[in-house]
Amino acid sequence: MPMSVSLRNRYERRRAETRQALVRAARQILAESGDTGASIHAIAERADVGFGSFYNHFTSKPDLFDAAVDDAMEEYARAIDKHLRGLDDPAERVAGGVRLSARVAESHPEIMRILCHSELGRICASRGLAPRAKRDVEQGIASGRFSVADPVIALTTLNGSLLALLELWSNKPEVDSDRAAGAMAEMLLHMLGLSPDEARDVARRSLPAAA
Repeated sequence: MPMSVSLRNRYERRRAETRQALVRAARQILAESGDTGASIHAIAERADVGFGSFYNHFTSKPDLFDAAVDDAMEEYARAIDKHLRGLDDPAERVAGGVRLSARVAESHPEIMRILCHSELGRICASRGLAPRAKRDVEQGIASGRFSVADPVIALTTLNGSLLALLELWSNKPEVDSDRAAGAMAEMLLHMLGLSPDEARDVARRSLPAAA
């Protein structure tokens, strides 16, 4: 007999909850120690799910830890999106993204610890900030706001600069991260084609409140 709609919905909801519990457990492990050698039994126990549930969702531990990093990166990007929603100017979005990244790193310490333990380079992965930066750069070039000729080089520079900023924040917490992020945003906007005066103006505008 075919499963009823209500039973199917309940099954899918429980399945999603189990998967998210495993991802949450993996995120906690990454934030605490970065120990990806934890046993599947230990992960399932931390997630409070059955051992056999693991293979209903993931093929291996690396598969789970990749999903955990992706989940953290998407949460990071959504936290920034809340502030940038409604901004149409790609220059403001790029500057805001850089400046807000430093603040999100401070307000979401678990995510920052995950980045540090799983290599900061993961921030340039396929989910999270990278696809949003790609969109903003491409829109800026298409609209004439940015004069940079090669979007790939521009994105590589943006990603590298953001990694350097977070590395600085991670290793030297005494650094004024707001000031450093503002200076970096100004430099990047000038690189993308804004005049020095306009780059300074855009990079120093008040950050929008979360929508």
